[in-house]
Amino acid sequence: MPDAATIDAMLRGAVEAGAVPGLVAMAADRGGVIYQGAFGRRGLDGPAPMTLDTVFWIASMTKAVTSVAAMQLVEEGRLALDAPLGALLPELAAPQVLEGFDASGTPRLRPARRPITLRHLLTHTAGFAYNTWNAEMARYMALTGLPAARTGRLEALRAPLVFDPGERWEYGIATDWAGRAVEAASGQRLDAVMRDRILAPLGMIDTGYVPGPSQEARRASLHQRGADGSLAPIAFELPREPEFFGGGGGLLSTGLDYLRFLRMLLNGGTLDGARLLRPETVAEMGRNQIGGLAFRPMRSALPALSNDVDPFPGMTCRWGLDFLLNEEDVPGRRSAGSLAWAGLGNTWFWIDPRRGLAGLLMTQILPFADPAVLDLLARFEAGLHAGLTKT
Repeated sequence: MPDAATIDAMLRGAVEAGAVPGLVAMAADRGGVIYQGAFGRRGLDGPAPMTLDTVFWIASMTKAVTSVAAMQLVEEGRLALDAPLGALLPELAAPQVLEGFDASGTPRLRPARRPITLRHLLTHTAGFAYNTWNAEMARYMALTGLPAARTGRLEALRAPLVFDPGERWEYGIATDWAGRAVEAASGQRLDAVMRDRILAPLGMIDTGYVPGPSQEARRASLHQRGADGSLAPIAFELPREPEFFGGGGGLLSTGLDYLRFLRMLLNGGTLDGARLLRPETVAEMGRNQIGGLAFRPMRSALPALSNDVDPFPGMTCRWGLDFLLNEEDVPGRRSAGSLAWAGLGNTWFWIDPRRGLAGLLMTQILPFADPAVLDLLARFEAGLHAGLTKT
């Protein structure tokens, strides 16, 4: 077992030093929870202590949940990974590609050269981008007034592609479209699909798009880190009546709940008698799905929302069915072939099938890829592995 006292001291010390207002860190092996800790406060704007059941905006950690829902429908034959999606989603039947802007600043658009598939969406090779990390998309959205996906407005999904499907990897709104495919194939809204097929079977009682009074009372505050390193609470609310529930972001959850989701994946699709996916499906989700393409470091176009993102500088990373995959061992941390991703508010998770370990670290800080949080994540992982190596 990991040395909980040593990990506690490290995490508590970071909070007391002001690195973060508060955090939740948890880990499990295939047998169950092996570490859990909550430190600091839910926010600098109040005295409430951070607890294991504190509710976080998990943003893009929603993507993994959407991908599980999509793969359940693939298992049932109601979705196909490699069929063009235009028949199911007519809005994707004739996608346009943004090829820059003319001398007057007008966007130049052309038809895409090939159709979009579910595999493209789940691997971020469809051609969609986020304005947060793509300057041309940021310019296009500023020019046209196109809203961001997190607004919950359907208009946000009308964004053009920035390259032809299958051409390269780029992080974007593709999983929001995967969520729309799940809705079209199932005949239910995405929140209901998740509730019935994933959240309820796993006992994830505090996870959803719209918090009830109990969850609202346990919400962590979102903070902005200034240029001087200081932290200040900021107002942040998700739409309570969105036009669509985003497959790419929008869920609220707790460390307790999300670790149950990770444990299900670590155990090959099952937890406590509930089977959500076949073992071979989970294994496929953790395999490289983009061939010779690679994860590209994400250069920030909106510094208030994100720093540059390169989790393992100098290391080639790939993408599974909506998971980052490191191809090499990360010394003292996760093994090659681990699955991982994160949420914009600096919530992070990983699944290490080789070691039989999954973990998460949750805070609520912008911009994304906060250096202090990444340092804590690395030290938390290292502390876990050091303790496990000794036992």
